[in-house]
Amino acid sequence: MGGLIRCLLLAAVLCTEPTWAAQDILVPAGEFKMPAKLNQKNLKVASFYIDSHPVTNAEFLEFVRQNPEWQKSKVKKLFADKSYLNYWVSDLKFGDKVMAASPVVRVSWFAAREYCAWKGQRLPSTNEWEYVALRPINNETEIKTLILEWYGRGAEWPLNNVNKSSPNNLGVHDMHGLIWEWVEDFNTSLVTGESRADGGLDKDLFCGAGASGAADPADYAAFMRFAFRSSLQAKYTVQNLGFRCAKNR
Repeated sequence: MGGLIRCLLLAAVLCTEPTWAAQDILVPAGEFKMPAKLNQKNLKVASFYIDSHPVTNAEFLEFVRQNPEWQKSKVKKLFADKSYLNYWVSDLKFGDKVMAASPVVRVSWFAAREYCAWKGQRLPSTNEWEYVALRPINNETEIKTLILEWYGRGAEWPLNNVNKSSPNNLGVHDMHGLIWEWVEDFNTSLVTGESRADGGLDKDLFCGAGASGAADPADYAAFMRFAFRSSLQAKYTVQNLGFRCAKNR
């Protein structure tokens, strides 16, 4: 009888383990051409790990519980604007439990960076994120078509849960069609709004009409992605902007 009870308890634990818990996906080293870049040279990317999906509300809740300075009522204005986590009903409650597995949004770059550091990780670089984003999706969906359809729908709320879309051939979910995502060096695009970063701008990144010499001039989705990044400041929070973490191999 005792053995049966132990088995039942173990089964209960396994059943309550969240199926959306992020996995570290190994990304092999390689080369690629940046979609919205005039410089046609291949960019080298070292092997690294990236989360299988964006950080969820439930995962971020645990972070703010253990790091109260990042709770919505306590975060410093220097590190997040007034819309930070504004859809959460309180410091330690994000609302309906069905939102547990949806991506956390309305978080600043500072908050995303601190979360990843707390996990022993970091934000992916632009090169790393774009390298993974170019991987084909397992159901053979055309990536550019998927993104443009998503852009055309506008902001959707509430957000879908993570891991609902087909993964790419590395096993990474939701690189397109769910949310925008912070990257470590978001302000190296052509326009930043952060004057201290101007010396590190990548002058080969262009959007719109200036992109005729880009790696893929028809990739409007990539141009829009870079334009969005260039409009951000580190303390900004946006309804459909979240993040995922990465780490060195």
